[in-house]
Amino acid sequence: MILDTRARGATVISIIDDRMQMETLELKIDHNHQAVHLRFLHPHRPVFTWQLLEDFSSAQQIIANLCLNPHRNTGAQPLRYMVVSSLLPGVFVLGGDLELFLRLIESEDREGLARYAHTCTELLYRNLSGADGGLCSITLVEGQALGGGFELALASRVLIAEKRARFGFPELQFGLFPGMGAFSLLARRIGPALAKRLITSGRIYTAEELYEMGVVDLVAEDGRAHEMLHHYIQKRRDREAGYAAMETIMARHNPISQEELVEIVDLWVDTAMQLTPRNLTMMRYLLKAQQQRWAGEDAQRGVPRLRA
Repeated sequence: MILDTRARGATVISIIDDRMQMETLELKIDHNHQAVHLRFLHPHRPVFTWQLLEDFSSAQQIIANLCLNPHRNTGAQPLRYMVVSSLLPGVFVLGGDLELFLRLIESEDREGLARYAHTCTELLYRNLSGADGGLCSITLVEGQALGGGFELALASRVLIAEKRARFGFPELQFGLFPGMGAFSLLARRIGPALAKRLITSGRIYTAEELYEMGVVDLVAEDGRAHEMLHHYIQKRRDREAGYAAMETIMARHNPISQEELVEIVDLWVDTAMQLTPRNLTMMRYLLKAQQQRWAGEDAQRGVPRLRA
C-alpha cells in the first residue's frame, strides 16, 4: 500500500511500504490490528511547535483520506483504530511552545496567538473524532504528558499509560490555565468538580493515580504499552458492537462541541494577553529549564536526547 500524501502542508521525508515519515512525526499502518499509528519524533524540544501542528494536521487528513477511500488500503481490512504515541523515550508531549507564547504576547500579537490556539483546539477535536474517519482514537503515553500534551492524551476514546508516565498542568504557575480542552475532556471522564481540582492542584500525577480517578483507562507495566494495546484491540474485536454503543452513549450523555472548545480557547487567548511581567518571567524561567534539559542533541538521529 502507498499512503495518500495529498494532504496540504505535508513535509514528507520518506515513504517505505506502510510507513511515512514527516519532519516531526511518523505515520505507520499496522494491518494485523487494523490500526494506523501516528508517532511523534520530536526532532527539537518535545512541544507543540508550528511544524508539529502542521504535520499533525496533514497526518489527520491523510488518515481521513484512507478512511474515505478504503481501496487505497489494498488487500487489507478497513482501518478501525488510530493510535497516537511518541518515539522519544520518556516523553509524550511537554505542552505548548512557550518560546512562541512569549514572543507573541510581548509583541501584542493577539491574532497570531489566537491562530496557534485555535489550530491546537481543532487538532484535538479531530483527534477525539478519529481524524473525521470514525476511528477509535487511542493514546499511548509512555513518559511525560504535560499541559497540552496531557490535553491531547485526553482527546481520545481510550487512554493507555505505562506506570512510569506522568501527567500534569503547569499553566497556573505563570497565570494561565489549560485552554485547549482540558476541563471539557476531564469533566466528561470524571465530573466537573474533580476536573477542576485536578487542574488547579498543580500536582504531577502518576498513571496509577489517574487510573483510580477514572482518567486513565488502562495501565501497563513499563515497556509494555504496545502489548497492552494489542491485547485491548483483540479483546475489543470480539465485542466491537458493545464498545461502540457505550462510546455513543457517553458522547450523547456528555457531548463536547467544537463551539464549546472555541469559546474556552478564546478566553485562554484573552487571559494570555493580560499576563503580568511577573507571569512572563515565570514562563521564561520554565522555557529556560526546557531548553537546558533538551539541549543534548543526538547527532546521528538528529533528535533531542534526555539527559541523565
